[in-house]
Amino acid sequence: MLDEFSIALRFLLCALALWRLTHLMVAEDGPWDVIVKLRARLGESQAGRAMDCFYCLSLWLAVPLAFAMARHFFGWLIAWLALSGAASLLEQATHHEINPRLPSHPKDEKE
Repeated sequence: MLDEFSIALRFLLCALALWRLTHLMVAEDGPWDVIVKLRARLGESQAGRAMDCFYCLSLWLAVPLAFAMARHFFGWLIAWLALSGAASLLEQATHHEINPRLPSHPKDEKE
């Protein structure tokens, strides 16, 4: 289905879809509170903990999307990591809270 698009456009579409889906599952309640109910049901299981971490979940959700990018294992592996990395960069670019583990200014590192 995506084969008719260029590789760059396929990557962009898959990266945006991955960011949207991961953000929905980690940070939103979802339509009719479906996601928040799923998150509560999964609780402290492995899957439940994965839904608490954007970066972890983006790795898992990138697995099927990488198949839209590559036909061979090595290409799939690169696409898998690249898609997750792109979604992670989008999350950092759109996340409005300052990460307390990272300094907000270079001068903060010295203090």
